[in-house]
Amino acid sequence: MDDRLVGSSFSIDDVKEYNLRPVCLDEYIGQENVKKNLKVFIEAAKMRGEPLDHVLFYGPPGLGKTTLANIIAKEMGSSLKVTSGPAIEKPGDLASILTSLEDREVLFIDEIHRLSKTVEEILYSAMEDYSLDIIIGKGPQAKSIRIDLSKFTLVGATTRLGLLTSPLRDRFGVLLSMDYYTHEELKQIITRSSNILQIGITDEAALEVAKRSRGTPRVANRLLKRIRDFAQVRKLNVIETDLARESLNLLDVDEMGLDKIDKRILKAIIMNFNGGPVGVETIAHFLSEELGTLEDVYEPFLIQQGFLIRTPRGRIATDKAYQHFGMKK
Repeated sequence: MDDRLVGSSFSIDDVKEYNLRPVCLDEYIGQENVKKNLKVFIEAAKMRGEPLDHVLFYGPPGLGKTTLANIIAKEMGSSLKVTSGPAIEKPGDLASILTSLEDREVLFIDEIHRLSKTVEEILYSAMEDYSLDIIIGKGPQAKSIRIDLSKFTLVGATTRLGLLTSPLRDRFGVLLSMDYYTHEELKQIITRSSNILQIGITDEAALEVAKRSRGTPRVANRLLKRIRDFAQVRKLNVIETDLARESLNLLDVDEMGLDKIDKRILKAIIMNFNGGPVGVETIAHFLSEELGTLEDVYEPFLIQQGFLIRTPRGRIATDKAYQHFGMKK
């Protein structure tokens, strides 16, 4: 779990974020290609009087996959059931959920790539034929029973598309890629959220927060709420650029969205390993971080922003990293 302020994974603090989420496609900001496609598919399904095809959202965490699942259910005039891959431990858990679904209801499975193989296999017939094949008993007395299911829509979300098996991936009729947001899109989201939170913010301040939000609405809303705390303590009704900049600096989030852990990683490579290449295991030991956390949580943003290069020989700090810290090679 990435529990940093700029971490894009869901945290307990984000529970309060639900009131900031849009409830329909017209309110949803960004992901224009995804919205256009969904509008067509939803409208076509409603015209035919059928459930929407199964949908798979894939991309980095914090970009709005859960929000879109809620919107799909609302636009289809149905309800939503939410679960996650790690929460479904046994085939019986999934069977219980599937048999309780009503016609055209939407089932959202977050982190669907983490379903176990035995659980995943039950999904195949459920998604394709809207039925469950259950074996009762053992040995010669075992019987196979087929249970018909309501025609539902499965919405899956994954941050690791490559970990999904081909049989499961191929059963989704709609695959939609979620991309990082632009500064302008994040600025609109921050302005909208500030209205809901009943705190004013200038356009310049909203843009300042957007630039440090790592292209992720979840991070943008989290930063906005922390800046609001600074504003309220100082009895200010409007967040201006100076306050936003000062607050974010105190929170250790710099102008590129890097926090102290990001900086530790880059500075370690530059100052202790001459800029690399250096093995990721060596970096993990040096920083006393777990290898998996370093690879899955910290590195992706640094690589995506061009601060770090991943090579067969190890990690290399780029010219951009040196320039960011005012260092020379």
